[in-house]
Amino acid sequence: MDDGDALVQAVLTTGDNDVMLLADNGKAIRFHEGDVRAMGRGARGVRGMTLLGDAKVISLQLIQPELMLLTATANGYGKCTELDEYSTIGRGGQGVISIKTSDRNGQVVSAVMVNREHELVLITDKGTLVRTRVSEIPVLSRNTQGVKLINLSDTENLVSVAVLDAEPEEELIDDSTELTDEPIVATDGEATSDSSPEVEPDSKA
Repeated sequence: MDDGDALVQAVLTTGDNDVMLLADNGKAIRFHEGDVRAMGRGARGVRGMTLLGDAKVISLQLIQPELMLLTATANGYGKCTELDEYSTIGRGGQGVISIKTSDRNGQVVSAVMVNREHELVLITDKGTLVRTRVSEIPVLSRNTQGVKLINLSDTENLVSVAVLDAEPEEELIDDSTELTDEPIVATDGEATSDSSPEVEPDSKA
């Protein structure tokens, strides 16, 4: 590896996958993994994406047709985009715009695969965590800026996005169930006299 370079990500593939590289300047390139020949552990590798200026690759994603790409920027903006908007081309090019980087948006800090049932945890450099649903984020085309995902202070930046599986809904008590005066134990281990478990709202920090 060159001085100043770093490993970004590693994924397991089937040998017949499309992969996508995404850079912090908002560009993305999709190519078939067959364009990358098999090499030994100590090999340098081949160029996947041409980077201009001080741009850096921040994410490697395995294409899964049932998912979408969610991109998020340092100033707290982001969007979902359908994968069929990214054509499969040969490796080594500059790629296409995946999200506009501007003074409003800032650089891209995260790019992950999601579906509408997933939830996200947005993480800032000040230690703030905000949890939100992917279903609340609009699906927009590639060449757009996106919408605000999180409110940030003037000195705060978004640095990472974690994907969570949606939590299953708590089962409701069947109407035919005989109720007694015995307390019901809620999921957090505390007793309550309610006839159904208490459902806590999504926590936001």
